[in-house]
Amino acid sequence: MRTKFNAQAGPDGGDGGRGGHIVLRGNKHLWTLLHLRYYKNVIAEDGQGGNKNNMTGRDGKDIIIEVPLGTIAIDEESEDKEVEILEDGQEIVWIKGGRGGLGNKNFATATNQAPEYAQPGENGSEGWKVLELKVLADVGLVGFPNAGKSTLLSSITAAKPKIADYAFTTLTPQLGMVEYREGRSFCIADLPGIIEGAAEGRGLGHRFLRHIERNPVLLFLIPADSKDHKKELEILFNELEEYNPELLDKKFIIAVSKCDMLDDELKDAISAELPKNIPHLFISSVSGIGLQKLKDLLWKELTVEG
Repeated sequence: MRTKFNAQAGPDGGDGGRGGHIVLRGNKHLWTLLHLRYYKNVIAEDGQGGNKNNMTGRDGKDIIIEVPLGTIAIDEESEDKEVEILEDGQEIVWIKGGRGGLGNKNFATATNQAPEYAQPGENGSEGWKVLELKVLADVGLVGFPNAGKSTLLSSITAAKPKIADYAFTTLTPQLGMVEYREGRSFCIADLPGIIEGAAEGRGLGHRFLRHIERNPVLLFLIPADSKDHKKELEILFNELEEYNPELLDKKFIIAVSKCDMLDDELKDAISAELPKNIPHLFISSVSGIGLQKLKDLLWKELTVEG
């Protein structure tokens, strides 16, 4: 420092600012990661250098990436899960900016009152990262393609999923809120259709199965016109077990759809094919038969512990 009456008044080098962080923030109004599709290279701002008169440099501006609830951040190289966003407004520093350096004022001593060196700042972190979304819903809707899952979702919620008469109409999870009695509600997810071999990646494979891990209750939808109700259900259970055996510890409900084409004798025959330890009921998304009973049963399974 140089003053009017003292040309060597001591060190006056300020500290440098840190580099900007990469921050993940939960946003309950987002449902997919599609807004990040072209957001490939993310570079936060450098911190400013310290200045004379002991002026500290400005920190680099943080970059905040907003993601839907249920997002998991993974290091691509190590495949380690680093961050999990579960709450609205939750902020986690994902990648830290480099620490700012120290100005020469920090190195002044009684014997060296005017040091001519400073500590340089550190480089920031960098790496290839992956964001993966696992849907957060109370109920997961499981079934083969064309089982009628999207039709059911549109019947009991305000969601408007794409509905058509071909396999894999639903390519991404669709969420809807089911209005229950006395103003209560719960969230149901129409998940992409499962096929035999999904655990090995056939069809939509793991893109479908990973979402099931977050649903406490799974609703299996079996169409009444299925050629083999028992076989279809066995395939669904087998794919869950192949992917993650812990999924078999969840609560299950079986709904037989399109029941308006069945008489009592056919209903009894189908019931005899279904597991005795899993509750089941017959519904029709078009005529509304059994939908209120289905809501009651789902609410009971969601609220009863064990």
